[in-house]
Parts: sequence; C-alpha cells; structure tokens
Amino acid sequence: MASTRILQQSFNGGEVTPEFFGRLDDVKRQNGLATMRNFIALPQGPAVQRPGTAFVRAARFTNTKCRLIPFVYSVTQSCAIEFGNGYIRFHTNGGTLLNAAVAYSSAVTYYRGDRVTESGNDYFCIQTAFNQTPSVSPLYWRPAAYNGATAYSKGDMTVSGGVTYYSRTDANTGNNPASSPTYWYAMPTTGEYEIFSPFAEASLFDIHYTQSNDVLTLVHPDYLPRELRRYGPHLWKLETISFVSTLAAPTNVVATATTGAGATIYNYVVAAVGADGREESLASTDDDCTNDLLTTGNFNTITWTASSGAQRYNVYKESNGLFGYIGQAVGTSFVDDNIAADISKTPPEAYDPLTPSGSWPQAVTYWEQRRVFAGSDDYPQNIYMTRTGTESNLSYSIPSRDDDGINFRIASRENNTIRHLVSLGDLLALTNSGEWRISTDGAVTPTSISVRPQSYVGASNVQPLVVNNTAVYAEGRGGHVRELAYNWNAQGYMTGDLSIRSPHLFDNKVITDAAYARAPFPVCWFVNDDGELLGLTYIPEQQVSAWHQHDTDLGEFESVCAVPEGNEDAVYVVVKRTIDGGTVRYVERLASRFFENIEDAFFLDCGATYSGAATDTVSGLDYLEGCTVSVLADGAVQPQQTVTSGEITIPVEAEVIHVGLPVTAGLKTLPPALNMEAYGQARYKNVNKAWLRVYRSSGIFVGPDEDRLTEVKQRTTEPAGSPPAMLSEEVSVAITPSWGPDAQIVIRHTDPLPLTVVSLAVEVVLGG
Repeated sequence: MASTRILQQSFNGGEVTPEFFGRLDDVKRQNGLATMRNFIALPQGPAVQRPGTAFVRAARFTNTKCRLIPFVYSVTQSCAIEFGNGYIRFHTNGGTLLNAAVAYSSAVTYYRGDRVTESGNDYFCIQTAFNQTPSVSPLYWRPAAYNGATAYSKGDMTVSGGVTYYSRTDANTGNNPASSPTYWYAMPTTGEYEIFSPFAEASLFDIHYTQSNDVLTLVHPDYLPRELRRYGPHLWKLETISFVSTLAAPTNVVATATTGAGATIYNYVVAAVGADGREESLASTDDDCTNDLLTTGNFNTITWTASSGAQRYNVYKESNGLFGYIGQAVGTSFVDDNIAADISKTPPEAYDPLTPSGSWPQAVTYWEQRRVFAGSDDYPQNIYMTRTGTESNLSYSIPSRDDDGINFRIASRENNTIRHLVSLGDLLALTNSGEWRISTDGAVTPTSISVRPQSYVGASNVQPLVVNNTAVYAEGRGGHVRELAYNWNAQGYMTGDLSIRSPHLFDNKVITDAAYARAPFPVCWFVNDDGELLGLTYIPEQQVSAWHQHDTDLGEFESVCAVPEGNEDAVYVVVKRTIDGGTVRYVERLASRFFENIEDAFFLDCGATYSGAATDTVSGLDYLEGCTVSVLADGAVQPQQTVTSGEITIPVEAEVIHVGLPVTAGLKTLPPALNMEAYGQARYKNVNKAWLRVYRSSGIFVGPDEDRLTEVKQRTTEPAGSPPAMLSEEVSVAITPSWGPDAQIVIRHTDPLPLTVVSLAVEVVLGG
C-alpha cells in the first residue's frame, strides 16, 4: 500500500454542495469544504470559529416576530432598531435605550427627551440644556408627572400612575394618558424607551428603507410612506411624509398701482424660497391691479406677509395665461416697473401622487440628490423622483424645469412591480422578473432619463445589499443569492449566481432577511426560513465568495442587521428560542473576535459576562432558566451547569466568567484529489495522521467522522489550574483508522474557546 501527503492551504472556497464533489478541476472545489458550520471563511484563506452572541434584551412580545433595521447616523452614532407588532425600540453598543431617570449633573449637556432626577423629583428635558437646574429652569425642564393643562407635543413623555407615556400627537392637552390611547402610547414598565408603530407583524419583513442623515424612510404598499426621525437620544418620531414643499406659501398678497393711469390688468403671485435656494413653496393666491407700466413713472408694488422659514421670495407676473418670473425679494415687497415676465420659469404646481390609497410605494432610495419612490399596487412600474435637493417635494412647473419632480413609467412586456431601487452610480430598479438600469448622460432632468433592461432574473422582497459597487440580492424564484455589477465589456450590468456551488443551502428554502458587515470580515449575512443563518464572505473584486452556515442551540434565527460600533460592524440578530419549555425571542449581538487574553474570548451563544471580584456564583441568568450552559472562567473551561433560579455555581472562583449556550462548530473536508491516475478516485483510502496549522487556538478535536474524534493535546508547561496557552503553530494528531472511498477529515469544536485553522495536511494511505 502506498501513502501520500496532501495539503489544503485555503478554505476560502467555503462550503460546497455534494453535487460539486466531482469538479476536481474547479479552484473553489480545491479550497472548499463539505461542511463549514459555525465557522467563517476569511478572505485570506483561514477558517475561524464564529464568535458567540451576547444577550441584549428580550423582544417586547414572545409570540410575534420582530425585525431589526439598521440606523447609522455616523460611525459613532448607530443603533439596531427593533420593529415589532405595533412598536419600535432601539439597541446600541450591546444595550437597549431606556427611559429611566438618571441623576442630574450640571456638567452634562442634556437634549430634549432626556430624563433626570433632581431633589427627589423627575424631569424631562424640553430643549437642549447645560447647567440649567431642573427645579428652577421651566424653560428647559418639565416635571415628569402628567399635567392636564400642559400642551404636549408629539414625542414628549410624561408619567402617570407609574407608567411612562409617549405623546402620539401635537397639541395634546387634557387627555388623560391612562384612558387616551389615541393620544398616548404606554411604554413598557420594564424601562425600555419605546414608541408606537402602525406596522403589524405580517408587514415587518416587507418594509423597505433608506436613510439620509438622521431620517430613516420606511415604505410598504399597505401603509402611507413614513419617516423615522431622530431629534435626540430620547426623542424619535415616526411621521407620515407630506409630498409638498415644507415651506408655506406667502399670504395676504396685495398688488398696488402707483399713478394708476391705464387700463391694463397686472396679476401677481409670490412663492417662498428656503435657505438652500432649492426648496420653493407653492404659489400664493393671486392679486391684481390696473395700471399702464409703459408710461414713465408708473409702477406696481406687490406686498405680502412673510412665510416661516423663508429666506427670499420669487415674484411672478401673469403673461398669456402663465405666471412668469420677474424677480426675487429678500423682504416682503417688490416693485414691478414693467419687468418682462419669463414664462420659462413658472411657480411650482402641486403634485402628490403617493398619498391616495393604492399608490403607496414599496421601494425607496436616494439618487442624484433626489429621493426616489416606486412600486405601488395601482402603479407598479411608476417611478417618482423629488425635486433636486429636496426630500419630499414632487411639484413640477409648466413648462418643465430641470430641477422639477420626475414621474415616469417603465415600459416593459410584463407589468411586474418594482420591488427595489438601488443606487450604484446608475439607478437600478429590481422587479420580481427583471433588472432595469436607469441612467442619464448628465444631470437628472425630466427629459434626460434613459431606461434599459439589463437581465431577466428577478428579485425577492428581501432588501438588497450594496457591497462596494455591487448589488447582492435574493433571487425572486429558487431562493438563490445573486450579484449585479457593471461589466465594461458588456457596457451594462450583469448578474451572476453566487449560490451556484452551494445550492444545498438554498433549494426549497426562502431567504427572509439580509445584512452586510464590512469589518472586521466582509460578510453578507442571510436568514433562511428554516431558522438558519448563512454567511457569505464576499470580496467581488478579488473573486472571493465563500458560504458558511450557522446555527444556535435551542434556537432559530429570524432577523439580522449590522451597524458600525467602534472599529467593527456589530451584527445583531433576533433569535426565537425554546427556554424552560416556553418560546421566547431575544435580541442578541455577535461578539468581537478580537481579544488580547484568553479570558476575554467569547464563544457562547445568548451569553452574559461577569467581571469583578472573584466568585463562584453567577446570577442574573433568568433568561436562560433551566438551560444547560457552558462556562469559561478566567480562560479555563468549566463543567457545564444548569441554570436554576437564575444562577449557576462553578467549582472555582474567577474574576471574569462567561456563561451561555454551547456552540458546536465543525469543518469537514472534501474527498481529496490526488496527483495520480484518475486523481486517486475509485480507490479506498485511509487517513493516518493530520497536521493542522492553527493560530491562537485551543480545544481541537480531529477524526474521520464526528463519532471518532481525537483531542489535540496542548497543555505543556502551564501551571496547574491555569488554562492551556493558545497555540499558534502546526500541530499533529493521529487519526483513528477508517478505510473508505473519501478519506474526509472532521474538525469539531465544542468548548467556548477560539479556533483558527490556517491549513490542513493529511497523510493518506491508498488501497486497491
């Protein structure tokens, strides 16, 4: 019998389907694995065990689903927003935004909605305050207790009967919170800051969104389009969008003739202009006067009442049935001494196509300084763009101007609804049966739009991800994941199937949610309807796309999102778990995989950490009542414990203790391709020995299958009672003999310790 040694030097081919085992020529097969469970493929080649998840908060309801949507104001201000059945709450930096009062400090700047206690009394901040003592500063602070004479605004909070209430309306006066649910929303008594939402459970995963600064736009074909606006840490408002100018038209327009000789009627309107020079109100009501402006010394004076927020005013004069521009004023009066009306520039005309029922959009994005909507029930292929530089103004002018709002319909063979809008230089519209490119040679104007089909695949209702300059989206039929990127050779966008080598992870399944985490590893995360979390390590410019599957003990993944926190993107998940015989839903956060010392390693799910004086008891585990948990104490693995009355006791005292559900991670190699006749196929084989090059790793088991595993012995000179040092070297392990046609190797990891496999070499003995 002959023997040979083979080396697998990379695992960035990810997990591939058994149907692909015969493709010995494919580079992905050479770098692939038969199983990659709870491991992440790094772009450089190694396979690293995924970190555990830390428990953040129980969802509001245990019997209904909730969804996480990212909100990123800046790299230092972000949160995972929990949308549930009729509510919204906020999670950031591994915690949940609360409405509890904190002790007042004169050294802190407070913002509207912040709650403090001072001299035994609670107060809510009503405008930004610094060194304003609550008890003597009524302009900055309002007592927390409800007062029927106070005019509360939307977003204001008050306390009545020990319950904190959120005002759902403006001008909210004399409505008792306990008996006025139309005006007040009761926050949970457990202390979370929470606001009302109209979205029902069945609609949550069909909400599509986009963000600009502190405004998150939310659309769904069954609801009026809305904005979730952040005014401060404790002041969030969910408001319907008004598709008209934010500026009110001037009022009390009066045209007065000076000298007045003549019989010509001159008619005028005025429109307010915002500070940015782009936002213009609708025209005022008109007023006229009689004069002869051809006579020297005659003129007309137009006056009006100022509009709130206006910086200047455009004045228009009627000419041949249209009001044409004659000038601009800073104040509230204008003199016309026979200025010719420019009818190529007319005041905006009101246009609001998205408010009537049946016309509510389901796709939204920003493109070329316009907010874009599309995909309503009644107008499934219509696209609406706001005026340049405005958020919601859809008005137009006669004749049309370059900065007017835009409305057009995609002309296609099938009347398929636009599900998504993706901005990638060009604007991409994805329907359930095709992909369209919307472009322009220059500025986007009502006359410069070009629409071309790019492919006929179709997208599901899961919101696409944007990775660099590529769109990644779930296919409309078949459950696969595709990429859409510009191809210079084709002079257009081409789509490709990212799941072609791993269809076993997708066939007969449906993707329900997706997120993209850029750092520290570029991974697209997808949730399947079977409760599995799928990861795709993806760098399109390097042609790296590696799939890995993730599961969790006693649970199923239901939602995922990623937001920047510090130097990494934090991945938040919603997990439906069975705890102590009951169903619960928890928000959890994927831990960082970067740590200096072994005692800081976190490889447990739904876990918690105790840090403090040495102890052998950890409490506060009520959320894991009755569960068998793994424990890492000062870097040493302890015997598994059962949570009883919310606590556990371990055999030793420790200062840093991680407790959580165990994670089973595993790798399984593909049948080897040998450098010999028929690549060594059609011959029985046996693996005698394996060499693993690992990095900062511990707790390694290797074998021919999961039932015959051998532990890599790694304790050397460490003192008794201390954990073994992490290994960063090549280690060898003798494999339990097992003859068969495949000669596959299984690596399994069950301890709450890190494992990084850099490469794998095996000695294979060949039979007849």
